[in-house]
Order: sequence, then structure tokens, then C-alpha cells
Amino acid sequence: MIQAAEPLRYLALGDSYTIGEAVAAGDRWPTTLVRRLRRSGTVIGDPQIIAVTGWTTDELALAMDAAQLRPAFDLVTLQIGVNNQYRGRSAGEYRTQFTALLARAIRLSADRATRVVAVSIPDWGVTPFAHDHGRDASRIADELDIFNAIARDQVSRAGAHFVDITGMSRRHPGLVAKDGLHPSADQYALWVTAIEPVVRATLRRASR
Repeated sequence: MIQAAEPLRYLALGDSYTIGEAVAAGDRWPTTLVRRLRRSGTVIGDPQIIAVTGWTTDELALAMDAAQLRPAFDLVTLQIGVNNQYRGRSAGEYRTQFTALLARAIRLSADRATRVVAVSIPDWGVTPFAHDHGRDASRIADELDIFNAIARDQVSRAGAHFVDITGMSRRHPGLVAKDGLHPSADQYALWVTAIEPVVRATLRRASR
């Protein structure tokens, strides 16, 4: 008797963008990613999502402690930092805390750094919410660029993967949910077009 393949385990770590604030559960980008992977034959379970709107890097770390996560995950995604910027936290603090989260993500993947995919922070400064509330879009962009550069650098050093979706958020400022701030299902779907090939390639290489 042929046994079915054990589904791959996927852990998604983040904040409002990962949990899909203001969109249906089926339109969250980790859920959309899994759906597309399954369509092409990847046997993968539903994502275990550790994410809440408003979380900063340290709050995500505390939630991971409480969740008592059990390795090994075959795929871990990490997207965090927008609320650090929103609350005026320093880039130095972000570097320290993001690096620690990345290290934990790698440990949760059984020290397989290539199974970890970090996703950049989108630019909320281009949204109708930011415009309507008189936010300084240029300052927000500059600060997020610094945070994203830190994340990219740390991910590269660790040997993990980095997917930049920030440009997409800037090119499609109108693709937002009803709150005028968070991405719409259509924008999340665009993100997955960039994330999916990276995930698929790393899972394919790991299966050889």
C-alpha cells in the first residue's frame, strides 16, 4: 500500500499583514500561498499563523513564547516591523529584535535557513488612510526603507530568503481594504505572485 505524503508544515509569523486585517480569512496572503502551492501538487497543511494586528517585533516574540511552537516546520515566513516604525521605535532596536526573530524562525525550521522566507514591510504611507490623516508620506517611506534594508541585510547574512513587496504597495496604493489602510485581497494576491516562486524553488531544492 502506498502511503500518502505527510503534509509540509508551514508557520507564518507577523502582524496585521500576515493575519489579513480587514479581509476574509481565505484572502490572507499565507492562505492564498498555500492554495496556489496545492494547485500545483505541493502537499502542504494549512498555515499556522502567529500574527495579530498592531504587533511589534517584541510582541511577536512574546507570542511565540506563549504558543510553545513545536519544530520542525518545513516553511517559515516572517513579516514584521511596520508597527515598530509606526510607534517611532528606533532602527537599532529593530535590527536587534528582527535578527533574534529570524534566528528563532531558522531554529523552528530545524536550522534550515533556506526554508525561511522574510517578506518586506509594505509602505502604508501611500494609503488613503495616511493621506486623510495628514501623515508625512516621504518620512514614512524613508523610515520603512531603512527597516527593510536592515531586514534584507540580516536575512542575507543568515542564508535565508527575502522577498521585496514594498514596491508593489507603492505602485498600487488603491488596492486597499475598506479601512483605507490595510491591503485588499487583490494586493495580497499580487504579493503571492512574488512570494510563491521563491517558496516553490526552496521546497523543490529541499526535496531532492
